[in-house]
Amino acid sequence: MKKLTLAALGILALATPASAANWSDTSIAIRRGSQYKEPGIAVSIAKTYVALNHVSGYAYGGNFFNVDLIQSDSNDPINSEGPGTSGGAHELYATYKHTLNLSKVFNTKTGFGPVRDVEFTFGFDYASKNTRFAPAVYKLMAGPQLSFNVPGFLTVGLLYYKEKNHNSFGTFNPKGTMDVTFDPTYQVAAAWGINLPLGKVNTSVKGFATYTGAKGRDGSYVETKPETLANLHWMFDVSPILGAKKGTFQMGPGMQYWDNKFGDPTNETLASTPAGQVVNPRTTAFQFSVEYHF
Repeated sequence: MKKLTLAALGILALATPASAANWSDTSIAIRRGSQYKEPGIAVSIAKTYVALNHVSGYAYGGNFFNVDLIQSDSNDPINSEGPGTSGGAHELYATYKHTLNLSKVFNTKTGFGPVRDVEFTFGFDYASKNTRFAPAVYKLMAGPQLSFNVPGFLTVGLLYYKEKNHNSFGTFNPKGTMDVTFDPTYQVAAAWGINLPLGKVNTSVKGFATYTGAKGRDGSYVETKPETLANLHWMFDVSPILGAKKGTFQMGPGMQYWDNKFGDPTNETLASTPAGQVVNPRTTAFQFSVEYHF
């Protein structure tokens, strides 16, 4: 119920300004890879992502809303003792961001040099997964960002970042609590969708990257480190082959890179922590994505 409530709130927050949108794009995507990693699991994990994505613009800014439904294989098991002991876990990850274009808000030019506009963005992330760890992540982000002059879009922001999570192994920390509120920190966040025509073929490089500062101790009383996450794809517009409107069907290869996942130090082999001997492998995973835009 909590997951559905938060997803509904995101849709409602999106709906009001989107009803007066000057433009919008909604898509459903499927992404698949077999070399993903998770903390506490030494082997690679195959995952399938099904995503609903919406982006729109109105007179003073824009909205971004995305929900990922993620299915792991049995190496990332549902609430059980270890890899391969049950079916794969299910995860929901929802993101909403609202951006205000300061040039439009204040009716004055804010761009300079290669910068198209100065903006202010704010939003939240929510995630939940049915593993033994039982995470329930809440994140709030807000801050300025720059929009650059490129064929498509490129934004880079410096954001305030605040996170709360659940850890069913929380009794490892001195407080014996399963919920942890992390220290506030910063996040450098970039997102891009840059058009790269190849002759008559329309292609684009899409993705995002974040660098999140250390946020104090986690629920297992491990001192966190800065976290780096990047997802990128090179997408090809195959709509003409299928007799569809330009931009309707896109597909292409990509990769995910994740270091110090969730802020926990990357350990490729067993390392001692207050929660015992654990691993936290770095993710470098090839992935393939197919998108339908409508």
